Amino acid sequence: MAKQNSKKSLVTGLLLAPAAIWLVAFLVLPFIAILVFSVGERGPAGGYTAAFTLDQYLNLPARAKAYWNTLIMAPVGALACLAVAYPFAYYLAIKVQEKRRMLLLALVVVPFWTSLLMRTYAWMYILGGRGLPALIEWLGFGDHILLNTPGTVLLGIVYGYLPLMILPIYVGLEKLDTRLLEASADLGARPVSTFFDVTLPLSLPGVFAGFSVVTILLMGEFLIPALLGGGKVFFLGNALVDLFLQSRNWPYGSAIAVSLVALVVLIMMATSALTNRLSGARQSELV
Repeated sequence: MAKQNSKKSLVTGLLLAPAAIWLVAFLVLPFIAILVFSVGERGPAGGYTAAFTLDQYLNLPARAKAYWNTLIMAPVGALACLAVAYPFAYYLAIKVQEKRRMLLLALVVVPFWTSLLMRTYAWMYILGGRGLPALIEWLGFGDHILLNTPGTVLLGIVYGYLPLMILPIYVGLEKLDTRLLEASADLGARPVSTFFDVTLPLSLPGVFAGFSVVTILLMGEFLIPALLGGGKVFFLGNALVDLFLQSRNWPYGSAIAVSLVALVVLIMMATSALTNRLSGARQSELV
């Protein structure tokens, strides 16, 4: 029996070894390198000089605006995606016939077939001087500038990350037992009451999953703010690009990167705890 268990353990270890090696090589070791860089000093010509100092962390408030923009725009962008994604996912999972769902799901995924860079450039043209502003001026509503504003960045975020919000919510709603909705209606509940008392609570795990994924990805976003924000809406991702590629202040950039990882971990822990708590409470109610 012991020999059989050891053989199973060996097989399991061999199966997990490639994934473990991949994670260590491309996740753990790079993070350790960034952690080491963060306590170093900037060299005379840029880059990294070996040292042990916490000055880089003490200087984090110098990028307070980037932190503020990221911590505000990331959850706001996720909420905007949620506001658009939930009705669509609900319609797709509850109202649409099963034979048509795959087609609509494919249409949701189609934008990922094109690079985010190209799609963002398309929005730059649409919102640029020869796009919607020219049309608005031609209609007689005056000259308006649409690019390089927080609203434009928010629009780009919703367009770019909407599918990542739709899919988890759809998965959660698809598993919903429609007999619960029928029972609620038979007991005299109105559609609005059925939605808030039955549908929404049961779909919350998918909602939190989509919200956390989009928020975490937006924490490191730099392309959309750089192109649609024009440098006026500055995220932490933009700060990292500036510090590593332009200023070549690797220790300071590494300190910001470590703080960003810490923020992401906190968001994941909070989301996981909240999801588990709601799932446990819902299961207790059903029992």
